Amino acid sequence: MSTHKTQEEFYDKLRSQLYETSSWPSEYLYKFIIKTDGDKIGIIESIFNNMGAVIKTNPSKNGNYTSVSINVQLPTPEVVIEKYKEVASKVDGVITL
Repeated sequence: MSTHKTQEEFYDKLRSQLYETSSWPSEYLYKFIIKTDGDKIGIIESIFNNMGAVIKTNPSKNGNYTSVSINVQLPTPEVVIEKYKEVASKVDGVITL
């Protein structure tokens, strides 16, 4: 099975779950983990710039990785998914939780 098909199935399932469990617009919490790199953190922050997002970063114990939590009000599950895809396309090695 191709990775693209697996990702689309994941996003389709996520979209359904978001519609079932939340009323929209709704607040959504993104969590990402990346190797500590100021440029990558900056890219993630810029993706959510001017959206009223609350962004928190937390380095791992040894400082090798950084978790990035983003709490933001979004209009629809489609926008949630668009942002996941944008982060994945612009930040190499990002782990989505």
